[in-house]
Amino acid sequence: MTSNDPGLETLADARSSTTGLPRTLCAALPETPPGRQVRIQGWVHRRRELAALTFLVVRDRSGLAQVVVKDPAVQVPSEETTVDVVGTLTADPSAPGGVEVTAPTIRSLTEPAATPPVELWRPALNTSLPTLLDHAPVAWRHPAQRARWELAAATLRGFRATLDGLGFTEVQTPKFVASATESGANVFEVDYFGRPAYLAQSPQFYKQQLVGVFERVYEVGPVFRAEPHDTVRHLAEYVSLDVELGFVEDHRDVLAVLREVVAGMVAGIHTYAGPAVERLGATVPEVSEEIPVLHFSEALRLVGAPEDEPDLAPEHERALGAWAREEHGSDFLAVEGYPMRKRPFYTHPEPGDERWSNSFDLLFRGLELVTGGQRLHRISDYEAAIRARGEDPAAYAAYLQSFRHGMPPHGGFAIGLERWVARLVEAANIREVTLFPRDLNRLTP
Repeated sequence: MTSNDPGLETLADARSSTTGLPRTLCAALPETPPGRQVRIQGWVHRRRELAALTFLVVRDRSGLAQVVVKDPAVQVPSEETTVDVVGTLTADPSAPGGVEVTAPTIRSLTEPAATPPVELWRPALNTSLPTLLDHAPVAWRHPAQRARWELAAATLRGFRATLDGLGFTEVQTPKFVASATESGANVFEVDYFGRPAYLAQSPQFYKQQLVGVFERVYEVGPVFRAEPHDTVRHLAEYVSLDVELGFVEDHRDVLAVLREVVAGMVAGIHTYAGPAVERLGATVPEVSEEIPVLHFSEALRLVGAPEDEPDLAPEHERALGAWAREEHGSDFLAVEGYPMRKRPFYTHPEPGDERWSNSFDLLFRGLELVTGGQRLHRISDYEAAIRARGEDPAAYAAYLQSFRHGMPPHGGFAIGLERWVARLVEAANIREVTLFPRDLNRLTP
């Protein structure tokens, strides 16, 4: 029941308007001397009525605490009712954390709660994914389920801390855009005051432009893909961790920053989500000093794919993940040099052989997690690349103005937060780690 949550002491200082006794979070009870009066607040997690007494387990955001009720006059609320409990902290080696609350006064903070749609008191939520998703606002209360997002939250703290330490500026870019970033086939069109607009597929154009302002930028925000995929790895809306940096030599400089970021994400999990890791039995990866790198053409050879394949299939990614683990002892593998024909028009080609790109994908445990690389930065190269697509550069005037006024060599990457967490906990479906997933079929809750 220990916790490394820095908010424990802060919340313990909150005073009750009725008695002045501070609230103590459940995880802090073992550190409190027995014999003291304590106040806990939370949900009735479990209620067990015996002949002579009732055991009540209270759950708050930090963990669980046991309350022992011997007075038959004390009313014990139904499970999931929110309660305020004041009692004496008593040592008991058999109780969670070795302590329990005795002689309690229990006050309900709301009406009696209805029976939850899933049994939140059980160690595991043994129910179907549709049931979990249909009842997500309640199902996420389960300690093991909540731990999955605690990993995500700790990841974000590590992500931000690492980039802040490297001199990056956090930015926020528009989610209504006038044109597609990647292609026109997979965007959500919306009515924007009588004219068409689109939900942003990525902040790509804006984060590049902001390199011309801040040199190094990052963003955490939603992106939208109207791709009709009904798979275990795709969502119509997900959280993208985007990074862009200027004055690079090539994509290897970008990959070096990515390595630091992933290491920082792992450090964030260790620092802020240790109890969540324990609850889930998750295996947190180690990040080596250098991530193994393989050229795309060599990757095709390793998996026995035709040399003219334009991309890696999921089975290829799994095979390469197994190879990285066996040959390098690494959960990560960077595949560089993807064919230019499969990369966006702003991708920088490989000098000397323009069949290949200065781009990469980072595979994590056999699944594509990150796409990144070096971008074009000369206006003449952009105009040529856009015309090669059969389009008019004038259609990209707002985007290209930065490049007309001088942009440094730059590059960046984007990490899918939900994919990262799904691989951390070995979830069979990305929806298991998404708070309120949006996909081909689901728009509620």
